[in-house]
Amino acid sequence: MSRIGNAPITIPAGVTVEAKDNVVTVKGAKGVLTQAYDSVISFKIENNTVVLTRANDLGPTKAKHGLYRALVANMVKGVTEGFKKTLVVNGVGWKVAKQGKKVVLNVGFSHPVEVEEIDGITLDCPSITEITVAGIDKEKVGQFAAMVRGIREPEPYHGYGIRYSDEVIDRKVGKAAGGKG
Repeated sequence: MSRIGNAPITIPAGVTVEAKDNVVTVKGAKGVLTQAYDSVISFKIENNTVVLTRANDLGPTKAKHGLYRALVANMVKGVTEGFKKTLVVNGVGWKVAKQGKKVVLNVGFSHPVEVEEIDGITLDCPSITEITVAGIDKEKVGQFAAMVRGIREPEPYHGYGIRYSDEVIDRKVGKAAGGKG
């Protein structure tokens, strides 16, 4: 059984955490994040730590205890360090380029695909085959990276497509040549 909800969250210098009216607010150097929470969870903020407690030991309450603890820990990390996902483009002649606040992808379609930055997300292209998605909200960064990956998902035969930098594509063997005949 997981005990994630019981672990205290350390608040680094320059970060403030405030919980009132069932909304927790985390402010830091990179920005401000807010998250609504259920009333069965309560926050105790003292001595640069946040401790979450639950009202009862029912199954759904235990699940929310761990959930909100993880969400607040990610909010603290987001406003101090931020989150980043790197995507790799793999294909013959495929490339990406940043133009202003958008990224232009040439990924095997008859036309280039343009992806614009949204509020809270920054895009960068360190090379012609890499896209970096960065921001302070872990959920937003992950969702945006998944949307970009969905433009051209990796296929299992040649490995062409847009994949995460740490993703491993299970390759399939192609059709065998020279059957009976």
